[in-house]
Amino acid sequence: MPESGPRPIRLFDSFGMIPRMVRFFLLEKGIDLPRHEVDLLLGENRDPDYLKLNPSGQTPALELSDGTILGEGPVICEFVEEFQPDRPLIGTTAKERAITRMWWRRVELNICQPMILGFYYGEGLETYRTRMRCIPEAAIGMKEKARDGMRWLDGLLRGEWVAGPAFTVADIHLYSFLDEMAEKGQSIPDDCAALKSWLDRAGARPAAEMSLWRWRSAEEAPPGERPRISS
Repeated sequence: MPESGPRPIRLFDSFGMIPRMVRFFLLEKGIDLPRHEVDLLLGENRDPDYLKLNPSGQTPALELSDGTILGEGPVICEFVEEFQPDRPLIGTTAKERAITRMWWRRVELNICQPMILGFYYGEGLETYRTRMRCIPEAAIGMKEKARDGMRWLDGLLRGEWVAGPAFTVADIHLYSFLDEMAEKGQSIPDDCAALKSWLDRAGARPAAEMSLWRWRSAEEAPPGERPRISS
């Protein structure tokens, strides 16, 4: 049952792996929020109006009913879990939450971060070199580090899901990266049979397909769903 206090009222959304993770998480929770689609290609996330709300200029961001703006995907997921504990995706006890967060952090550091840095420094260099500090000579090494992480995790996968018997945010985070980065030349190594089976299981969940990014025109969005950022 949702807790009292400020409630989520709008998601500032875009393409990307972390926004997809948050959409996946919300879908698993059964939460449907109005969305403002931030056009990253046009630099809307660098507009002064958006930076007033989220100084990092990143997506996603979650607006609460008291005007608070939460940035950072993991923070958004943690808030939503506290706000609506039903269908737990982080855990119901201190031990469960600790184990989920442990594996969440492991897949983030050992696989997801090096994967995306390998892309930024490699195939995405021309797009991202003016937006962040890029190290082109590190692209290959980052991709290899991600593959090392995948092989490490493959050797440890014994159950159905990453953090144990229950599907958690650790699975959502990892799936959001592996599924999308496969299209950018960073697929799971052929010798990682357990990890490939895990990917198939995660991908069979309805929220996996439903969380894919789809642009919607102003005509497609329900009335009031695309207000000005500064409203």
